Amino acid sequence: MKKKWQDRKLSKLFDEFFESEKAAGLILLACTLISLVIANSVFGTTYLHFWHTNFEGQSIEYWINDGLMTLFFLLIGLELEREMYIGELSNIKKSLLPFFGALGGMLVPAGLYIYFNFGTTTQSGAGIPMATDIAFALGILSLLGKKVPVSLKIFLTALAVIDDLGAILVIAVFYTKTLLWTNLLISLGIFSFLVILNRLKVRNLIPYLIGGILMWYFMLHSGVHATVTGVLLAFAIPFGNGDEKSTSYILQHFLHKPVAFFILPLFALANTAISLNGDLGEILTEHYSIGIATGLIVGKPLGIFAISLLAVKLGVCKLPSDLNWKSILGVGFLGGIGFTMSIFVTLLAFEDATIINNTKFVIILSSLVAGTIGYLGLKISLKSKV
Repeated sequence: MKKKWQDRKLSKLFDEFFESEKAAGLILLACTLISLVIANSVFGTTYLHFWHTNFEGQSIEYWINDGLMTLFFLLIGLELEREMYIGELSNIKKSLLPFFGALGGMLVPAGLYIYFNFGTTTQSGAGIPMATDIAFALGILSLLGKKVPVSLKIFLTALAVIDDLGAILVIAVFYTKTLLWTNLLISLGIFSFLVILNRLKVRNLIPYLIGGILMWYFMLHSGVHATVTGVLLAFAIPFGNGDEKSTSYILQHFLHKPVAFFILPLFALANTAISLNGDLGEILTEHYSIGIATGLIVGKPLGIFAISLLAVKLGVCKLPSDLNWKSILGVGFLGGIGFTMSIFVTLLAFEDATIINNTKFVIILSSLVAGTIGYLGLKISLKSKV
């Protein structure tokens, strides 16, 4: 007899993933506030220069964004792989609700951004409001405690993972400006070799890690953003039956804490070192600012809610019995917390330092507004069910 969605026990790894991500969200918030305060203090100039200190030909910020963040994408890839093989995305019917939610949560914000920026020099930022920050979103959801149904945690996690996959595809397809085919083919050739090792049931992590480093190097010099390597490597690593002895499980378990408590906070510190020198009213009325704010605060919840509702009304999927549409709308607002991925896309979409700086500020502000609305909305809707 099949158990209902809300009665199923979460796997140990999912539980671990949720716990680490929610803790990371709270740490990210603290790091963001600290970084903003320092950047706008008497130490601001020194602080900003530190992140741009040259190391091996590139800035420290560059190595964090193009190097360490590859491990973040590797973790996302491993989680996506687990979801597709044995998790909520392994059953088409179960995965359809978060899939349609994620689809609406990507297309509507991008559409709103293009509406405000079409024909301008900043229309390339359409990918900025498309993604959801898993750590922040789950961190806010965790503040609601035990009142949160298991199915709501699963819905948000699956939606955010699909969202990130969409953002990764957008990065690979739309933010690749110059393509060096030789390096790209070498990188993909190494990936193919690792897949063959997988099929030959080679379970030792070492060849995959060495191959991953080589993949990253050639991808870095191909024009495609190097962090895409993390996702490719995740799908080359043997999954087996997904138990605690599988290669994929071991690596995912190992990566949780370094990513959650070191890499993401470091990313937050480096990328929120924003000096607020311009006129706030002028910044918020820029076309790109309006597009980002509207996309994250309005587009995200509207897209997630409307497309999920449409899919259920058409009978394509079902709403879990312990959820209601108020909860889905609340999660939609949490989906408007773009932060990590939105900032990441910003660095690829724009070249002007002032626009990048202003965009980061608008992303932080919009994420704060969307997250607050989502938290208060869910607190009210979940309380009414008790």
